[in-house]
Amino acid sequence: MSYQPCARELTRPAHVGSVIIGGGAPVAVQSMTCTPTVDAARTIEQVRALADAGCDLVRVSVPNADAVASFGEVCAESPVPIVADIHFDYRLAIAAVEAGASKLRINPGNIGSWDRVDAVIDAAGEHGAAIRIGVNAGSLDPAIAQREDLSQVDKLVASSMQFVEHFEARGFTNIVLSAKAHSVATTLETNRRLSAELPQVPLHLGVTEAGGIQQGTIKSAIALGSLLAEGIGDTMRVSLTADPLEEVPVAWGILSALELRRRGPEIVSCPTCARCQVDLIGIADEVTRRLASCTKPVSVAVMGCVVNGPGEASDADVGVACGRGSALLFRHGEVIRKVAEDEIADALLDEIDRL
Repeated sequence: MSYQPCARELTRPAHVGSVIIGGGAPVAVQSMTCTPTVDAARTIEQVRALADAGCDLVRVSVPNADAVASFGEVCAESPVPIVADIHFDYRLAIAAVEAGASKLRINPGNIGSWDRVDAVIDAAGEHGAAIRIGVNAGSLDPAIAQREDLSQVDKLVASSMQFVEHFEARGFTNIVLSAKAHSVATTLETNRRLSAELPQVPLHLGVTEAGGIQQGTIKSAIALGSLLAEGIGDTMRVSLTADPLEEVPVAWGILSALELRRRGPEIVSCPTCARCQVDLIGIADEVTRRLASCTKPVSVAVMGCVVNGPGEASDADVGVACGRGSALLFRHGEVIRKVAEDEIADALLDEIDRL
């Protein structure tokens, strides 16, 4: 059987500072600051924290002219490319790219006339910045939004295609496209259609207004995970009503589960049962907590008994199979030694350090 390239490999690469989105590049992880942009120090601190957590890009809102100067400071001090989030005022988009934005996020539907959109395109082209064309269910092109003959998916796709065609007709191709809704079903169908209709354009995936940590994680995992598994999507943001630092591990968890990218350990642990004779939940929680800052892409098994022991977890880099108040420590399925229950976490971390 001949190899069939996935959708990610068919997209045109967009250049966002040092990061490439599309063209088969690794799926880029994004988040967004929630500090007041006018407070440059706090915003830079949050950008650095997000970068340390694993963000390849960070988006920063530029809500008004007062924020432009501090936004420039953020761009200058950031360890990762900065995306300027702009709504309504095309002049802010131009000012942001002049201040150092590597990418603009605009919704052409709320920027105004085509002349204003074109002014933004020209500024981005002059400064070598990319543009994410953002189309949301709540802010569609008014002419399309009012059409009763179109479904929500039809409207998102039609708006997206209209904007992309306009950008490309002007010779500007350093673009990424996103079409977001709070509905998982709408997100799936819209992005599948966009991938088919615009195979050359890198897609930014996200479920907008997804909710708090639990609901938002579930919705994002289903929508983004399904699309990524199909080869659709070149960059992603998990949107949660929470500290943005909560978003990053969820994004990486989705990528790791699909074996697309790995950052940090994978904990393989059984759900515990009556056979378990140790505090497996406490042990697994302690191991997870102590590995929170580890960036090694290792697999760590914490198994409650010999039934789910070295045999079922033999592909783990390191692990334990617990018995009565103790555990067998193993590496790649080979037993190394026996350790007491209160030594399990230390023993696992020592073995991980040796890998």
